[in-house]
Amino acid sequence: MSIPKTAESPSLSGDPGRAIDRLRATYRSGATRTLSWRRTQLARLRHLVTAGESRLTAALSTDLGKPAHEGWLTELAFVTSEIDHAMRHLARWMRDERVRVPLVLQPDRARVRREPLGVVLVVAPWNYPVQLSLAPLVGALAAGNCVVVKPSEFAPATSGALAALAAEHLDEGAVTVLEGGPEVVGAALEAGVDHVFFTGSETTGRLVLQAAARSLTPVTLELGGKNPAIVVADAELGVAARRIAWGRFLNAGQTCVSTDYVLVERAVEERFLAALRTAIGEFYGSDPRSSPDYGRIVNDRHFARLADLLATHGGEVVLGGTTDRATRFIAPTVVRDPSWDSPLMAEETFGPILAVVGVEDLEDALARVTARPDPVALYVFSASRRTVRAVLERTRSGGVAVNGTVRQIAVAELPFGGIGRSGMGVYHGRAGFERLSQPRAVLVSPRRFDLGVVYPPYRPAKTRLLRLAQRWTKPAR
Repeated sequence: MSIPKTAESPSLSGDPGRAIDRLRATYRSGATRTLSWRRTQLARLRHLVTAGESRLTAALSTDLGKPAHEGWLTELAFVTSEIDHAMRHLARWMRDERVRVPLVLQPDRARVRREPLGVVLVVAPWNYPVQLSLAPLVGALAAGNCVVVKPSEFAPATSGALAALAAEHLDEGAVTVLEGGPEVVGAALEAGVDHVFFTGSETTGRLVLQAAARSLTPVTLELGGKNPAIVVADAELGVAARRIAWGRFLNAGQTCVSTDYVLVERAVEERFLAALRTAIGEFYGSDPRSSPDYGRIVNDRHFARLADLLATHGGEVVLGGTTDRATRFIAPTVVRDPSWDSPLMAEETFGPILAVVGVEDLEDALARVTARPDPVALYVFSASRRTVRAVLERTRSGGVAVNGTVRQIAVAELPFGGIGRSGMGVYHGRAGFERLSQPRAVLVSPRRFDLGVVYPPYRPAKTRLLRLAQRWTKPAR
């Protein structure tokens, strides 16, 4: 797989080929098809998260400077909630779905079975290295698959903790955690997997898709994008500012569904910016560098990229802008009216920099949003149902939140995923179970009764009878 290895990529740990052979043997035994096997694996995964809480939150702090509360809330609790939801509903999800049979084929019976795909490879990113390693694993296990999890090499402490905890708590015939860089993904694809679930950047996603295409391996891609928030004049500006600031600066802005830029009506722009300053001050104090609730940039490469965005935006820094390379600290920063041609507005920021752009009205905002690639998330703040309806009907995105940000991903039964360049395929809750299952069509015909009208020779009477039957099965107008 031709994904370039970086200087920060550790060498491959473990043998993907041997691990996949072991997992495939479990799958072929038929054990994974039972409800009891799936429940057992999910229960073990839950125990891993709860028993390993202190090790995982410490690792998250090492890799990302993530506060323990934030690590628990956005990563560990998220995963246990997904597990609990799957455990409650799994028996119902696994039931065959009966479907209607056309009159001409009756008394045949038809149903759809959802069966495991086989061995699934989960490739996780560094920004939420626990959540995005284990949440796809929940869906894969619920669907009866065996799984290779490849945590991000850019969050080495968390990757090591996950590998150690998996060895302690999980069935090695069901789940294997392999550490390393892109070479692990390449070796797993060479060995043969049945589905790749990748979360990460658009650039790397393209390479994964190209590599998987060579073996016709299906892929789910969760890629992110530049997510807009539209704030109209009738919004509750204080609430909007708090919710946008929380979502933007959570995990030091390294969240794929956070707001990259705000389009605010000029009539309320000054008031919105004042509310934003107030909210950021309430969250992180006058010196965010000393706040125990504010994270750090993951590594020097990403710090340098963000520093370049701050140097080339062409707008006005109205809050923050302070950086410290030694500690990889970038203050919560608000940039007003950056150039639309600047890198800050052209690429996913993935850091604690929020662009705020004044627009004339909703039409102006919608024109700017629709001129760009479809994002994974879109936010609108308004008291008007008509405004919300206009945004929903005239834009495309993976998901939408009205008068809020980020929290839509915590609703287990809301499918999560991108569209276009922001990703393909959805998961969470039942959507994850279905994404990682095969809908297998089953038609059962009676053993003795045979409808001779469908067999040659094709007499006119048979044709008239079949045409009549077809008319009876058409939907009513």
